[in-house]
Amino acid sequence: MLYELHALQRRWLRPIAGLSRLNAELLRLAPGGLGRPAAAGWELLQRITKDHPRPAFAIDSVVAHGRPVAVREEVVTHTPWCRLVRFARRSDDPRVAERLAADPRVLLCAPLSGHFATLLRDTVRSLAADHDVYVTDWSDAREVPLSAGFFGLDDYVLHLERFLRALGPRRTHVVAVCQPAVPALAAAARMASAGQPTPASLVLMGGPVDGRISPTQVNRLATERPLTWFEKHLIHRVPAGFPGEGRRVYPGFLQLAAFVSMNPRRHFASYRDYWLDRVRGRDDEAAAHERFYDEYNAVLDMDALYYLETVRLVFQEHALARGTWQVAGELVRPADLRDTALLTVEGAEDDITGAGQTHATHDLCSGLPDAARQRLTVPGAGHYGIFSGGRWRASIYPQIREFVRAHDPTSAGGHSS
Repeated sequence: MLYELHALQRRWLRPIAGLSRLNAELLRLAPGGLGRPAAAGWELLQRITKDHPRPAFAIDSVVAHGRPVAVREEVVTHTPWCRLVRFARRSDDPRVAERLAADPRVLLCAPLSGHFATLLRDTVRSLAADHDVYVTDWSDAREVPLSAGFFGLDDYVLHLERFLRALGPRRTHVVAVCQPAVPALAAAARMASAGQPTPASLVLMGGPVDGRISPTQVNRLATERPLTWFEKHLIHRVPAGFPGEGRRVYPGFLQLAAFVSMNPRRHFASYRDYWLDRVRGRDDEAAAHERFYDEYNAVLDMDALYYLETVRLVFQEHALARGTWQVAGELVRPADLRDTALLTVEGAEDDITGAGQTHATHDLCSGLPDAARQRLTVPGAGHYGIFSGGRWRASIYPQIREFVRAHDPTSAGGHSS
């Protein structure tokens, strides 16, 4: 019933959002800025009541090898649950095109934890300057018909294995941001255990590999209640009007409410400042607010099986860290990794993934030589700051770029395939 009420509310609010936008535009035409305060109020109301659909990556070009190059999204392969999207770069200059073709290949594993893969837009744009980038673009579960079956944590791992085999694992570097650090490590470990080629490198960023270390509010929320509480209070069925009608999901709107509740004062202040910026004519600041919240408020539904398995296996049982996790009936053994370089990245001010939770990967991957390991703790960086923003672009990304180059089989100094 809750999901049905939410869908009905959204239908009621759409005319209000449209009227608010129209009123704001009309008031902006008043001479001498007399209509600006009233327009700002209507603009704020429009921001609060509008829908937030899946955003676009909107990356049309990057500067690569000192020259602007065109970028086009290409779907390499897909399932009902995920599209593997390549950010293909093109140049009419033969010398630049040759260098683009020689750049390292990166599989960027996007989180499936509320937001769309476009949350990594800044990450993609940086990586695409120096790499051939592929991104896991996960589906909104309410758009997946029941006939497609269900999606669990095992399926995330199996998707990554499928994508790695399609790309060629020895030529591919895996970068996993936040939650997918766990399934990315599992995918590489399973391939090693099976005697298959493994990725050239793993870059795990702010991921809860061992949530027993420095538990945060997120860890505590997951452990202070039994799994039955999450299933009873957070799982709902997709209502009529969506392709996934009848599917059990953790709805995006509840996830967004949880995100906001972690720091409501900050969000209230942000919307207050947005109104003041509009009143005072600071349109650049207001536009920055709009860009951020168009992304932040765009959320997807997660299949109930995936969400509940993640809570149980990752946050309650710590199955990967304890060595008890089985995927498709086989034990996940990170110690079997031998030929994959490992870089772990943590933000010193991360309040979502606690200090040491990602670096714990090194203890699990005991079969890797010391020369193939690197830890990076970023002073002053919070959770989002390790993959977007000025600190990411200025200090974190350059170190990832150098790490990938150092361990790329086609680059000078890289290991052989």
